[in-house]
Amino acid sequence: MDTAELFQRLGLSLAIGLLIGLERGWRERDAESGSRTAGIRTFTLIGALGGIWGAMTPVLGPVPLAAAGFGFAVAFAFFEWRELEAKGEFSITSTIAGYIAFALGAYAVLGDQIVAAALGVTVVTLLAARAPLHRFVEKLSWPELRSAILLLGMTFVVLPFLPNRTIDPWDAFNPYELWLITVVLAAISFAGYVAVRLLGERWGLLVSTVAGSFVSSTTVTVTNARLAAQSKPEKLPFLALTICVAWITSILRMSTLAIGINRAMLDPLLFPVAMAVAVLGVAAAYFYFTSAPDHAGAKPSFSNPLGLKIVLGLGALIAAIAVAAKAASDALGQAGLLAVAGLSGFADVDPVTVNAARLAGSSISLEQAAQAILLAAGANLVTKMSATWIGGWRFAAPVTAAGVLAILAGAAGLFLF
Repeated sequence: MDTAELFQRLGLSLAIGLLIGLERGWRERDAESGSRTAGIRTFTLIGALGGIWGAMTPVLGPVPLAAAGFGFAVAFAFFEWRELEAKGEFSITSTIAGYIAFALGAYAVLGDQIVAAALGVTVVTLLAARAPLHRFVEKLSWPELRSAILLLGMTFVVLPFLPNRTIDPWDAFNPYELWLITVVLAAISFAGYVAVRLLGERWGLLVSTVAGSFVSSTTVTVTNARLAAQSKPEKLPFLALTICVAWITSILRMSTLAIGINRAMLDPLLFPVAMAVAVLGVAAAYFYFTSAPDHAGAKPSFSNPLGLKIVLGLGALIAAIAVAAKAASDALGQAGLLAVAGLSGFADVDPVTVNAARLAGSSISLEQAAQAILLAAGANLVTKMSATWIGGWRFAAPVTAAGVLAILAGAAGLFLF
């Protein structure tokens, strides 16, 4: 490497050490001078030390770098041990952070700079997230942990052994592909579930509504409709706003899922989804400006989406709809596919979205896939609109009107564009 690149890489080594040192120094900013083994300056020098040894490796070979790393590790661990002994604490985090600063400093010179920088930022993020992570662990229940471990085991142990080919007469059931999609859907839902658990009431009903919609927008609709049934009339517009936001989130999630599986789905879905979201956005704005200033409410309550029964049930539903959609499409053409999409959409839009996106461009056209996905979304929205009547007609009528207009706008977008 030339001199300019070497300076650039050494600068990155310094920056990684500085970044880690900033977090460590901020955390112990109230400690007396001289009571800490390493602060912002020391971690910066550690990163530089790793970078310098990395720069000398092409000349001296890898053995001196390994010896320097080992010597640093022993010395740093000794001083960290003395500090912890004096404070009467038990923690190895700063020691590991020092090792990582040295290693990333060396890697920034010898390896990929982008990877080194990304790892440095990731390490600092983990160090800074100590309190939220500890709170999450405190709130984590054993069934949630057990389900997550079981799902990870089934994914990383079972998934590699599943056949990555279709095994049914209709050429629709690929065990590897369908299980992978099931795991991704469960992970997305779990992310929303975690967000609800962490944010919940503290950040308000609207934030928990958005997060909860990644788990189940139907549950959000039912929950907020029940709140509407118990609320004063002046609170109804804001609860209607939360339901519109939940429906928008659900539509965008569905579209992202379809496009993620098959990028070619962007064109046929763009205008229908945009028009439906625009209508719901206008309704949400209306409800916002007519709502009362006090938006207090309760957070939605969800079951753990990583429960084994839920995951296996979702996988079975996706597999069943995959076979039914392919068989119906082969036997009855587009009418058979739309019939399956419409009926299953009343229960869940994800299986139809997954299978239509998978078949698009091969067994069916992109336009047929878009029609199936949008029909399922419309049927699912009908289910949600029906649930709003739990909150009474004063609450449900304007929300239902917004839903009907959104369906009509989506249909117009599909057939016009």
